[in-house]
Amino acid sequence: MISDRPAHTVIPVANLAKAIAWYEGTLGFPPGQRFSGGIFYPAGNGTRFQLYESENAGKNPATLMGFVTTDIEADVADLKSRGVVFETYDTGGIKTVDSIATADGARAAWFKDPDGNVLGFLQMPA
Repeated sequence: MISDRPAHTVIPVANLAKAIAWYEGTLGFPPGQRFSGGIFYPAGNGTRFQLYESENAGKNPATLMGFVTTDIEADVADLKSRGVVFETYDTGGIKTVDSIATADGARAAWFKDPDGNVLGFLQMPA
């Protein structure tokens, strides 16, 4: 059944070399498994994501990938120390305060990769 299969996120980038430099250099992912036109990166708990070159890079205004966290303040501070700029929202029931939004006990923060793809952190209530 499809619901039993592992899933991964696929992210379009305009320039693979530039994206690799950012995902590895800024975010700190270890070098991934390359394939023709793209790369896979391992993430937590056996998950992974894929970058591939596409003219559609950065065209989706919604979150493309989220990272689950248990300490959103620490993760936001860590990426800010690496030069990552977090998004500011005050619309549609989402308002960020110090880069973090809270709704129904969940907390989230969003940032963009060099192509404008939206990534984020999500901390669920305990």
